[in-house]
Amino acid sequence: MTPRTRWSGEEGAELIEFALVLPLMLLVMFGIIDFGLLFQRYLVVTNAAREGARVAVLPGYTDADVQARVAQYLTAAGLTEAAPPPTVEQSVTCAGGQSLSVERVTVQYPYSYSVVGTLVGYFGGTQFTSTGLRAVAAMRSEVAAGGGC
Repeated sequence: MTPRTRWSGEEGAELIEFALVLPLMLLVMFGIIDFGLLFQRYLVVTNAAREGARVAVLPGYTDADVQARVAQYLTAAGLTEAAPPPTVEQSVTCAGGQSLSVERVTVQYPYSYSVVGTLVGYFGGTQFTSTGLRAVAAMRSEVAAGGGC
């Protein structure tokens, strides 16, 4: 076999193509996994805000009870990173001559990308290493707000 015929054969081409495509396929696969984890955590934060708003509109509960319920929900879902305490806002709006009391609960949670953030960090990038998740839930209180419009 002459050197010319050795280099013109296609033996082993599949192996080289596989070696070139495998890192890209793995990056896409791990990116999908990271996005799935991000979306799951966003849903947990949204539900925690809703649970906090539900407790906030109940009579006899304080802001400390709301914060405890949000922290309990996040911990039960496996989110244990330190998060700032949720904020509770009460607003009174007038609608149709009646005043309505609305409680808003805002929950923020830091999220660090596990795979894609690490890979981007190797190349000097910091944009995709972490993000903050934020959810706001508002519920109307069934108790009369008091004060006329």
